[in-house]
Amino acid sequence: MGSGCCFRSPCNSRMVSSPVIVRTQAILQKEMVREFLAELISMYVMMVFGLGSVAHMVLGDKFGSYLGVNLGFGFGVTMGVHIAGKISGAHMNAAVTFTNCALGRLPWKKFPVYVLGQFLGSFLAAATTYGLFYTAIFNYSGGELTVTGPVATANIFATYLPDHMTLWRGFLDEVLLTGLLQLCLFAITDKGNNPAQQGTQAVVIGLLVVIIGVSLGMNSGYAINPSRDLPPRFFTFIAGWGVQVFRWDHLLGLRWLHHPTGAPDIGEPHGV
Repeated sequence: MGSGCCFRSPCNSRMVSSPVIVRTQAILQKEMVREFLAELISMYVMMVFGLGSVAHMVLGDKFGSYLGVNLGFGFGVTMGVHIAGKISGAHMNAAVTFTNCALGRLPWKKFPVYVLGQFLGSFLAAATTYGLFYTAIFNYSGGELTVTGPVATANIFATYLPDHMTLWRGFLDEVLLTGLLQLCLFAITDKGNNPAQQGTQAVVIGLLVVIIGVSLGMNSGYAINPSRDLPPRFFTFIAGWGVQVFRWDHLLGLRWLHHPTGAPDIGEPHGV
């Protein structure tokens, strides 16, 4: 009967408190680890909703629309802010992280931690979307994964310039839109001005993304987030779309030719 005590809570607590679990708990309490995980999870949630809405528009005929894409990304951002807002600030955008570091609001040592979390979350979201819509993608494309053409599906995961846009116009479009994004983000959170009411910031930020999309998204797909575009583009390369996803004329706005984390960084300090 004495052996039965192993099923009681005191014995269970001793069993749970193994060295591995204690070390894991200690690691998870570290500030940078928590911020890394917050950016990863918030980015993952935002991207699953966003990419899923694009998949509906591309593959679903009557199931999706451009407005649906704006709402998917906008309210995906809202959910991300609720998940990580009090832990990392829920940047979910390498350009936003860059601006906060440039303005002294975030130590530069945290920049790679935030961006790595964002990129990993975005990559995992692309993989999840691919898994969820795998059969629909192959049914739509006839089993051929293409970047351009009438049954192109790479645009589910990354942004590509339309025919009416030149590279430089796309670049300038990104700079302006990302500057507007950061200007409005600071206005929403500036306690010395007229910020959003406590508890409403997540919804207001989501609405900001929707507004940018529905009013200014036609030219370049409002590609205002390097963390949203680059990791899924790598995923499509790995998953079978090939090196064409990295052709210079497909790299929207020359973003990687100007800065390793993207052209949107240029717009943000000037938008403050």
